Amino acid sequence: MTGPDGPGQRLFIAGEWVEPDGGHHPVVDPATEETVGLAPEASRAQVLAATEAARDAFGPWSRTPPEERARLLDAAAEIVLRHTEPYTELARAETGATTGTARAMQVRVAAARFRRYAKGALEPVEQPLPPQLNPAGPMGPARIMGALAVRRPVGVVTCVTSYNNPWANAAGKVAPALAMGNTVVVKPAPQDPLSVYRMAGALAEAGIPPGVVNVVGGTSTAVGEAAVGAPAVDMVSFTGSTAVGRRIAEVCGRGMKRRLMELGGKGAALVFDDADPEAAVRAIGTTFTFYSGQICTAPTRVIAQRGIHDRLVAGLAALAARLPVGHPAEPGTVVGPVISAAHRDRVESYVALGRAEGARLVAGGERPSFERGFWVAPTLFTECAAGMRIVREEIFGPVVVVVPFDTEDEGVALVNDSEYGLMDYVWSGDTARAFRVAARLRSGGVGINTVGRHMEAPFGGFRASGVGRDVGSYALHAYSETQAIVWPG
Repeated sequence: MTGPDGPGQRLFIAGEWVEPDGGHHPVVDPATEETVGLAPEASRAQVLAATEAARDAFGPWSRTPPEERARLLDAAAEIVLRHTEPYTELARAETGATTGTARAMQVRVAAARFRRYAKGALEPVEQPLPPQLNPAGPMGPARIMGALAVRRPVGVVTCVTSYNNPWANAAGKVAPALAMGNTVVVKPAPQDPLSVYRMAGALAEAGIPPGVVNVVGGTSTAVGEAAVGAPAVDMVSFTGSTAVGRRIAEVCGRGMKRRLMELGGKGAALVFDDADPEAAVRAIGTTFTFYSGQICTAPTRVIAQRGIHDRLVAGLAALAARLPVGHPAEPGTVVGPVISAAHRDRVESYVALGRAEGARLVAGGERPSFERGFWVAPTLFTECAAGMRIVREEIFGPVVVVVPFDTEDEGVALVNDSEYGLMDYVWSGDTARAFRVAARLRSGGVGINTVGRHMEAPFGGFRASGVGRDVGSYALHAYSETQAIVWPG
């Protein structure tokens, strides 16, 4: 893999591919441990230069007609789709996602998001307010006042993206930010940043003006700290762990910067006795198959009513045992590796912890026998108690825990007994009960008899799972400030 102008990837600053001050670090294929490419190490000075370039570009870009912003985003989508196969191969190699997942859920979702926010650039930003009669008083005679609420771009947005989906996550931030007239500095995850630089190349090829999009990355925490704390930055959009999110929030608080944060999750699947057990097993099993559980919305906690508990456990154990684990490029593979050796070791430490806590290991628990790569077998624990760490803490891997319950109130209490609140799920044949229970769950989203997503529905979390909402038109609101305009009628 080569960068635009040499053997190592370069940074993208002010419309130019710039040699990194700190050299390069290898990006490793999680399946083979081979080097995919060399990613750049930006210096603090280069990060600040990127934020200043974004600041300089903001004025002209924010005044660019919405129709032109829409045209450029559409053009970027076309370029991404035209390069679907090489982009898919890169995403597969650096993330460990299966080829099908890399193509459909990463590259093509990124293109779809550019298309969606090309339309978003044309959505109305003005909301007329009803006229108001102000009676005579110290401020003057009686009069009718008119008003508009108008959404304006925030300014320079630092987008800190996650490793589990570099294409879709980055596009989900960059596209709505640009549609609203903001400029961006993207700091990609160090494990798989090369896809984000390809995205920047697609935007540049589409004609996005210099400085509107900048990408600066590296393994040092100083890179992220500079990208978040730079004086030129008005907003931070972050996807990642709650621990890092708290540190970013402190910096944003000191600088009064806007923030949009999609953080950790410990999603619960609340399964009632009258649920369809096979459908519930298939859905919960996506924790094993989709990015090998490296996704914040995964239903990793199963809160199972006792009448269905044993059937669920048997179904999940059978599913875990028959899922093909293998190289992501092979057509039959369903479960690929996790992102790194360090993360594999972390997930394995939770498996050991679960055993030590007294949970019963029903499936998995042993490392798959590959010579190289970062593998974790689909793992299932039962006989879990609400206080166990494997039940309470985000593992971010293909590990599912099952906790039994008796009554509806008990089930709801178990779901809500978490510091997280991103996405929960209710499985029941009683539609009225499912909607009633959903209203009691303290999470940003609830799936009823599905783990599917609606891509216009607001996305974000309660409590330690985040601040703010994006997706659909909600993302346009997230990347804008509201200005009031008032005049005498």
